Amino acid sequence: MPIADGFERRLRPLLEEIVAVYGTPFHLYDARGIIDTHRAMAAAFAGVPYRQHFAVKALPNPAVLSLLLAEGSGLDCASPVELELARSVGAGGDDVVFTSNNTTPQEYELALKTGALITFDDRSLLDRADTLPETVAFRVSPHGLSAGSRLMGDAKATKFGVPVPELADAYREARRRGVTRFGIHGMTCANELDVDRAARAAVDVIELGARIAEDVGITLDYINVGGGLGIPYRPEDRPFDFTAYADAIVAARRRCFPRSTPRILMECGRYVTGPHGVLVTRVVNRCSKGQEIVGVDASMSALMRPGFYGAYHHVSLPFAAGRPESRYDVVGSLCENMDKFAIDRSLPDPRVGDIALVHDTGAHGHAMGFTYNGRLRPAELLLTPDGDVVEIRRAERFEDYVATVRTQPVPVLSAAARPAARTARATGEQE
Repeated sequence: MPIADGFERRLRPLLEEIVAVYGTPFHLYDARGIIDTHRAMAAAFAGVPYRQHFAVKALPNPAVLSLLLAEGSGLDCASPVELELARSVGAGGDDVVFTSNNTTPQEYELALKTGALITFDDRSLLDRADTLPETVAFRVSPHGLSAGSRLMGDAKATKFGVPVPELADAYREARRRGVTRFGIHGMTCANELDVDRAARAAVDVIELGARIAEDVGITLDYINVGGGLGIPYRPEDRPFDFTAYADAIVAARRRCFPRSTPRILMECGRYVTGPHGVLVTRVVNRCSKGQEIVGVDASMSALMRPGFYGAYHHVSLPFAAGRPESRYDVVGSLCENMDKFAIDRSLPDPRVGDIALVHDTGAHGHAMGFTYNGRLRPAELLLTPDGDVVEIRRAERFEDYVATVRTQPVPVLSAAARPAARTARATGEQE
């Protein structure tokens, strides 16, 4: 939906000047909005042991991660690179939740070395691990309302988590191997705006955790209800009622754990930063091809959600007020017909040179970017709480595009040596 009033008031007076001195396209994030959202989440859980761990995959920029860490957030990582990024900004130990899937032994050992809270996504990882962490948590497969999400799948169609019928045995095995502290993780939602559904899915995890703890005879140190809370991408969408969501979780925890106080953890990404970013681009072309087309200088390589998911992102021309409106496709310049930010969208008459904003790009925008067609990823800028605009990632250049290319090929397997090796193996077999 259109950016928040506060973001708009802070950005609009600066926008033309930023574009004039910096060019387009670029992503721009509002630090004040990000901070305010994190603080509001913490306030909703006031008086309860709670911590939000920002999902690094949503916006993996050190400046933003540092901003959130300073506010008390932890980080949620799912790969060695994300673990290294967390380390680089000073996050260590239980500042980090490592929640991955199909995890290799090397990745597991790295997470173990950092002291992160490790979520076991499947029983096989526990069986392969020679050393277990101090605290073991299992992610449960989507069940209850969480199984109704198109993106999450149900227990038969998902690649995530331990099936509910196998969960108790997994905890028993961890306890048999000497583990004394436990958590449980639920991947409950995906861009969910219905607070009742989201709360019910979180409560499902809390209730399941209580049953498992009683059945196995363990105490849960924490319950991680995951992330997946939605933001109102469309103008008609209603914002998610986070306070009501928190109230439902706190009430369920008190009801299900009357004699203990497991911490509540979350792993939200989109909800924290998504509404507080825009992709700033310019109109570079107008033409008619069965429909009216507005070409802009950003492409799907800077924001793939509309082309990949068919996702809606609001598009506006902030300095075109008063012009007659009509319907247009807003497109980029990739050699792909899905390279479209908007289809049949009502806009005031776009003109070449106009500034255009694609809204709600503060999560899964730049992070999901790619370099197909040599359309390189744009810069990331940050509007600071003091009103400054700073560059927190420069735009990619040709040297970045070819940075991993070997101008002198490096040998991997020598064709000349292979016949000799085969002969040696054959001789050995005969002997």
